[in-house]
Amino acid sequence: SSTILVLGIGRAIENTAIGRSDTNILLSVNTFSGEVKGISIPRDLWVAIPNYGENRINAAHYFGEGESPGKGVTLAMDTFEHNFQIRPDYYLRIQLEKFPRVIDALGGIDIALKETTAGYPPGTHHLDGLQALAFVRDRSGTDDFFRMAQGQIFLRAFLQKLLRPSGWTRIPSLVIASLEVIDTNIPLWQQPRLLIAVLRASQNKFELTTISREMVTPWVTDAGAQVLLPRWELIRPLFNRTFAP
Repeated sequence: SSTILVLGIGRAIENTAIGRSDTNILLSVNTFSGEVKGISIPRDLWVAIPNYGENRINAAHYFGEGESPGKGVTLAMDTFEHNFQIRPDYYLRIQLEKFPRVIDALGGIDIALKETTAGYPPGTHHLDGLQALAFVRDRSGTDDFFRMAQGQIFLRAFLQKLLRPSGWTRIPSLVIASLEVIDTNIPLWQQPRLLIAVLRASQNKFELTTISREMVTPWVTDAGAQVLLPRWELIRPLFNRTFAP
């Protein structure tokens, strides 16, 4: 299986990728069994960033990219390895500000909600690109744990749309939009295999979980920043279970 670090980069400095990773998901994709497992990590998790001391996990990409273009993903991967003892094989970096282009190229997505989420009542809602981005970013749920849940709802809806034959005519425009928004070090020959595995898994073998509220302790730094201290005795077993060989 392959591990992929998915980074959703928030508002970046103009004409650069210097931004914080608002979305941090580590995925394990097994191309043989068609299983996908993943963990969402809160962006405010307080961790050690190699050569930078302790900070929010979302700062790793910002610090690295500020040093030199491309260093952001390297430092983010180093930070994951240092704290979670797992070295991601690949990364997938998404410029969130531009992601509506991908959703619109796909013709929008349909999200099915069991309860009121991000201001939407229960039921199915069709969202265009800007609405989808607003849904993922909505803060009305009060904290990052709600946003992680919204991100996972969005991801499932996105994969479901890719599976529908009615959307396949849009794939050429989707690919063009994706090239402007997403960059990765996944080799070209490996990309179709991993994508097919993820799409297959989204039907019934797609297990996404999160570092939950019980696994962190809210804390205020000396500088007044509200962060989440990791309870490693609870987090490490979760990673071991999810990413066991």
